[in-house]
Amino acid sequence: MTAPAARALPVLPADHRPVRLADLLARAPGPWPLHDAAASRTLDALAAKALPAHTLMQRAGRAVARLAMALAPHARRIHVLAGHGNNGGDGFEAALHLHRAGREVRLHVIGRDSADGRAPAWPPDAAASRRQAELGGVPIIAGLAPQALDGAELVIDALLGRGLTRPASGAVADAIRLCNGSGVPVLAVDLPSGLPGDTGALEIDAACVQARWTLALLSLAPGLLTAHGRDPAGEIWWDDLGVQLAHPDFPVPAARLQGAAGLQTLWPARRHAQHKGSFGDVRIVGGADSMGGAALLAGRAALGAGAGRVWVDLLDDDAPRLDPVHPELMFAPTPQDERLATSTVVAGCGGGEAVAARLPGLLAQAGRLLLDADALNALARDPALMQALRERGAEGRPTLLTPHPLEAARLLGCSAAEVQADRLRAVRELAARSGAVVVLKGSGTLISRPGALPWINASGHAALATPGSGDVLAGWIAGLWSQISGDRAISGETALDRAELAARHGVWLHGRRAERLAPGGQALVASRIVPDGQDR
Repeated sequence: MTAPAARALPVLPADHRPVRLADLLARAPGPWPLHDAAASRTLDALAAKALPAHTLMQRAGRAVARLAMALAPHARRIHVLAGHGNNGGDGFEAALHLHRAGREVRLHVIGRDSADGRAPAWPPDAAASRRQAELGGVPIIAGLAPQALDGAELVIDALLGRGLTRPASGAVADAIRLCNGSGVPVLAVDLPSGLPGDTGALEIDAACVQARWTLALLSLAPGLLTAHGRDPAGEIWWDDLGVQLAHPDFPVPAARLQGAAGLQTLWPARRHAQHKGSFGDVRIVGGADSMGGAALLAGRAALGAGAGRVWVDLLDDDAPRLDPVHPELMFAPTPQDERLATSTVVAGCGGGEAVAARLPGLLAQAGRLLLDADALNALARDPALMQALRERGAEGRPTLLTPHPLEAARLLGCSAAEVQADRLRAVRELAARSGAVVVLKGSGTLISRPGALPWINASGHAALATPGSGDVLAGWIAGLWSQISGDRAISGETALDRAELAARHGVWLHGRRAERLAPGGQALVASRIVPDGQDR
């Protein structure tokens, strides 16, 4: 078969501008792809092949310069830190544009120039960009002296880009630390230098630029949006450089970015003729040994998310069977009959050791089952329960797991540090082993089902790092899940598809509520995160 011809790429419009990622997601018609380093190199090569030589880097440099002048319009003294790869080439191009725009630019070449004076082997486009910067009169300085950034009003970080395979070291690490210590706002090109683009996982004390803004060019790296990535990246912007991202040869992304687009339109609308029984039953099993609050938070969240009826089965016999804040919650033992097969069950919120005894029956009978917290720990300890979980999946009965990194590590038989070192790998592996939809909580929460691309959630921040926040999330997802079962199922979706959809929607809304209530990221008491019926 003949390979498809490369699609011609359009000329970059004169009024082309980068777009803020939050604005992009708000209007994107579908899921947004995230590409790892290997895929990004393929994208770059395909785009460059379809354009005249050196055009792509020129477009990148112009995009960086335009965004720099838009974000810091009054900055006159701008320092560009350039490495020896194509990321540095983007920096050379940006420096030339800023110089021509009348800014006082200093271009620092970091790496072998400052270490031993030998000229490095530059990539062809980067070499051409450096020559253009030199011919254009941009002052080029080898290295970065300790006081070099005194008086600077903006730094452009073009040191490392997407090709990082190990922590930054030597002159590059020194430059990163000087940059961070200067207090000057930083615009990073593609990635904050030092951040692994595929994982976002930083080693302790690793040098990484702390950017105020990051401009991703052509593709978005997963590491910008999960693990440690969101803090050093700052506000993320994106520019497609005039490249159409639907090329038949483009590589499969590593993940997809979950924004608001599509979720509301996929969710069934409530009809006048429906009643509370139309919106599903949720049963919460948990609240042992004075941890009843966890079960109540999950129950309240399920109600707020729109579930028709919610029962709480408290495992602490001495706990009161009334929620004075939400008297709509009902308290009853979990039935062991056909009612369980038509319910959405949440097990584990504050369940302690007692929840383990309930899991065999729930795994065997629950129609839709969400396992959280202590239920996950029980699952990790007992191979028989894990086997029962896999059998559920083989029989077409959907399960959702909502672990934080330590719980995921127990299920995978590794350390939490190993999970955090590659969150995408961990969530894919756990979904494959369990046959369930997995929500790996944390910065950039991941959602994955077996054999499918993971999703990285774009909403939320550190305000959610409080006790009980996960219980609210579990109940919220269950409340949504209960509404898209039976005759409310979306046409063409499987049971596992609907579980994933409920997880994606719940995680997004949970994060968005935190952003609304605590825009500065200050800690939120979990009871405030409970949805109030307006979060749809």
